[in-house]
Amino acid sequence: MKRRDLLQQMAAAIPALALSRYAHAADGREPMAAGPFTPDWTSLTAYRTPDWFRNAKFGIWAHWGPQCEPEFGDWYARGMYEEGSEAYKYHLKKYGHPSAFGFKDVINQWQADRWDPDALVGLYKKAGARYFVALANHHDNFDLYDSKHQPEWNSTRIGPKKDLMAGWSKAVRKHGLRFGVSVHAAHAWTWFEVAQGADKNGAFAGVPYDGNLTRADGSGKWWEGRDPQALYAQRHALSKNATQGGVSDEQWHWRGGASIPDPAYADKLYNRTVDLVNSYDPDLVYFDDTVLPLWPASDVGLRLTAHIYNRSIAQKGKLEAVVNGKILDAVQRQCMVMDIERGQSSQIEPLPWQTCTCIGSWHYDRRVYDSKSYKSAQTVVHTLIDIVSKNGNLLLSVPVRGNGSIDEQERVIVEEIGQWMAVNSEGIYDTRPWHIYGEGPSTREAAAPMSGAGFNEGKNKPFTADDIRFTTKDSTVYAFVLGWPADGKVSINAMRSGSEHLKKSISRVELVGRKAPLAFRQTADGLQVTLPADKAALPYAITLKIV
Repeated sequence: MKRRDLLQQMAAAIPALALSRYAHAADGREPMAAGPFTPDWTSLTAYRTPDWFRNAKFGIWAHWGPQCEPEFGDWYARGMYEEGSEAYKYHLKKYGHPSAFGFKDVINQWQADRWDPDALVGLYKKAGARYFVALANHHDNFDLYDSKHQPEWNSTRIGPKKDLMAGWSKAVRKHGLRFGVSVHAAHAWTWFEVAQGADKNGAFAGVPYDGNLTRADGSGKWWEGRDPQALYAQRHALSKNATQGGVSDEQWHWRGGASIPDPAYADKLYNRTVDLVNSYDPDLVYFDDTVLPLWPASDVGLRLTAHIYNRSIAQKGKLEAVVNGKILDAVQRQCMVMDIERGQSSQIEPLPWQTCTCIGSWHYDRRVYDSKSYKSAQTVVHTLIDIVSKNGNLLLSVPVRGNGSIDEQERVIVEEIGQWMAVNSEGIYDTRPWHIYGEGPSTREAAAPMSGAGFNEGKNKPFTADDIRFTTKDSTVYAFVLGWPADGKVSINAMRSGSEHLKKSISRVELVGRKAPLAFRQTADGLQVTLPADKAALPYAITLKIV
């Protein structure tokens, strides 16, 4: 029996209103939705990626939280505790020493007073995004929603005093997009270990950072009554360092001497995430983890995935949910949608996948603005085309400032992406890979290999007008030419006369965005197409519609 048929049969066995039915849960845990999926890999292989995701192709991500308040880049809440680092030196200058002004105090200062989710999501829809993902928490362990299992440290209680997930989800649904959330909090246990430390040199040598504080230390302070350990989670032994046999590169994966979270931490993570899913009903849940949260040290991620899938079936009558994980083996790839971070595949993948990347730093960094070093719209468009030709989606982060706005350079980039999509998206949306993903110089050179979760973007030669990428829909093939040829002529070798890739003769070639047919002929060397005399407004990527 095919996985699709099996899943349909299982879904039919569950009433559409069965959301109130939950599997038996252990004491203290949020109940797991009942349904066909159980928290094990064998059961989860029945998963099938929903068509909405396969058709959407392009999403935009607000990777926005309190670490954007300093506007000093990604992983600020960790870097500020690393003596001598750029973030540490910036923090000393802007806020003071982390023994007296820690990350909890940065959160308290964050106001997000210019956040307009409706305007931002409207802009992103105009740019061509069909789904939107909001950061629900980061490794800083601060929940950006009304979190009943992180009640002292969430955005409704301190900082903005707003339910950010509620604001984002309302705007997304108003504009008719699919809504996603990203969850990163599993790593707080080890990521915040630096907050247990102290300076080794200077005037503050030996003075502990605030990662050691407890509720009892808050008397008379703004955070009186709150337990910093509910945020920092640092009442545990440190992970092993190199002299103790630790392997730092392996500790992200809960190996190499990493300190393993206790059951209470794992259960709290599970409860927080179930609460998030139940309260805001995301179509997509992105886990910033190797495979799934706490895997393989805990089955939390498996339980969460089963809950998400079962809940989706119960609510919608069929499985409409997407779960993203990273560095997946062949079995795990059948169970969810693989995400590649800041990189992309070198081939047509047999199963749908996603690249996540950013036009700047994951958390807003004013230095990127000052140096005018954002990715260009051209780079984003070329990346999108290449990914879609290989059966993937692009999730693009547009960094949000601490105050909740985006800067004018970012806006220009987003608007230009929208201009290109307004003309060419016919060859993007609802398409599938053709027989080959492309041709040209970029296909003849060995692609830069991925490292870990990805990280191979920008390591290959730039695309040129000799590079072509393909998609298909119905009886049409779309050929994206990644530049306007100097002589105004395009030659497509894969569509030469007698090509094994062509089952029917070519009857018409158009430049998408213009209705007039183009002159073409097929030779033994390729399909030869003559472009119009006047270039496209954005000539760095044009789309030929080949019928």
